Amino acid sequence: MIGLKKINIIDAKDYVDQEVEIGAWLTDKRSSGKISFLQLRDGTAFFQGVAVKSQLGDDLYELIRHLRQETSMIITGVIHEDTRSHFGFEIEVSGLKVVGESEDYPITPKEHGIDFLLDHRHLWLRSTKPHAMMVIRNEIIRATYVFFNKEGYIKIDAPILTGSAPEGTTELFKTKYFDKEAYLSQSGQLYEEAGALAFDKVFSFGPTFRAEKSKTRRHLIEFWMIEPEMAFMHQEESLEVQERYVAFLVQSVLDNCEYELSLLGRDPEILKKYTKLPYPKISYDKAIEMLQESGDFPEIQWGADFGSPEETYLAEQFDQPVFILNYPKAIKPFYMKPHPTRDDVYICADLLAPEGYGEIIGGSEREDDFDKLEAAIKAAGLDPEAYDWYLDLRRYGSVPHSGFGLGLERAITWITGESHIREAIPFPRLLNRLNP
Repeated sequence: MIGLKKINIIDAKDYVDQEVEIGAWLTDKRSSGKISFLQLRDGTAFFQGVAVKSQLGDDLYELIRHLRQETSMIITGVIHEDTRSHFGFEIEVSGLKVVGESEDYPITPKEHGIDFLLDHRHLWLRSTKPHAMMVIRNEIIRATYVFFNKEGYIKIDAPILTGSAPEGTTELFKTKYFDKEAYLSQSGQLYEEAGALAFDKVFSFGPTFRAEKSKTRRHLIEFWMIEPEMAFMHQEESLEVQERYVAFLVQSVLDNCEYELSLLGRDPEILKKYTKLPYPKISYDKAIEMLQESGDFPEIQWGADFGSPEETYLAEQFDQPVFILNYPKAIKPFYMKPHPTRDDVYICADLLAPEGYGEIIGGSEREDDFDKLEAAIKAAGLDPEAYDWYLDLRRYGSVPHSGFGLGLERAITWITGESHIREAIPFPRLLNRLNP
């Protein structure tokens, strides 16, 4: 005898009026004497199961009425349309078999504090909002590979343990590497530059670490970066790649995560604005003028770095992400190429996201002259010997090249409209949190 078709909830639309089998967990329920409504999840989506006593019999109905939250089960039933729900479908239960009991599940439908939820992050991931966030995260990762593969990039994996750092070692985690000192990677950029001179266009995607004692809603201790590097490319061309990449990510989420966006309450019409190119561009000089003229930043002077309030104000003046071009040398790393007509700024840019989410991309044209790069390393107080391999890239066939880094979690937080970056990663590492 052939059994029922085993499906996932996400595929329910393809089986309307058919009897199917689904493996699921119970997230919540409400019951009366004659009917029970089961809120179900299976890892792909959430929907409702309707159990009617007159159709199931007393014994099975009583079993269903006493199911506990997060009990796992095999459900059989007929799929029906349900226009009242986000998902649009439900299952009329015809049979149910308990697979795993669940007692006193700690995350109940009531409100819980964020610390409690983060203490139980391994379980909180099962809930509707974290589930939607992780599906969108996965879509952005998928779209990243699609974009760069279509553009002819090669993925080059940078090491996580390094002996030197792109921006010095004051904010890195130090560890022993046998009889030497090593650091957890701050960025894969230097290694991607080596990759670009070998393969023309490359990108990395991996974890990075910052030992910053920061508690803001924009910072994590461990986060993921996408870092492309391109040989024979100047900054203007790099900016075009950056805006096309960001617009591609937003469009991919719009195309493939409509259900998850609805669960999060994110308005697709807002996101559609961010797919229109080109993005506006202003100089750092102009940004300082705008901040001074606003009256909200009376102390700010040319040469200051921008914090969250300044970035938020600047981004609010535009309907799309905005590039801030050519920052002062004093607030940027040594590897950037100086501006050809000014000795006080680099050829670089940050991309600020709208709606108060701040910088999501930092990039620059890289210094390609050996003598100038060596001098910049020394001026930054770094040991040239630790960067000798990096200088080799300028010794042997140096070319103009550019690159940038996008912080995955910041991009997710912005695209989903969430308030804190900790929501954008499965297991956030924060100043006071190393578990679970």
